Amino acid sequence: QVQLVESGGGLVQPGGSLRLSCAASGSIFSINVMGWYRQAPGKQRELVAGISRGGSTNYADSAKGRFTISSDNAKNMPYLQTNSLQPEATAVYYCAAGRASLQTMGVRGMDYWGKGTLVTVSS
Repeated sequence: QVQLVESGGGLVQPGGSLRLSCAASGSIFSINVMGWYRQAPGKQRELVAGISRGGSTNYADSAKGRFTISSDNAKNMPYLQTNSLQPEATAVYYCAAGRASLQTMGVRGMDYWGKGTLVTVSS
């Protein structure tokens, strides 16, 4: 029903930046929020940032000042801009969409997920 395709991941040196994109298609009219999550090896999936239809945003505390989420509504494409990446940011980053509360953005409240894009921060 809803398809999400991430792009923009790859290998980046410490201190570098990437812009992740999420192309959304299908029946997304019932979707309240979209967001980015990440999952590092051996760890649980966690929120990075979310954005509502109206453009309101919600960031995980660890993401504030390091990540910026925005959306091109005309193209149904949320972006995640990264800055000064460090090795600890290495993870698979997922685009997600659902009817969860923007203030909560719980993993279980998201209905659709992309397959992820790997971000590797290494020298």
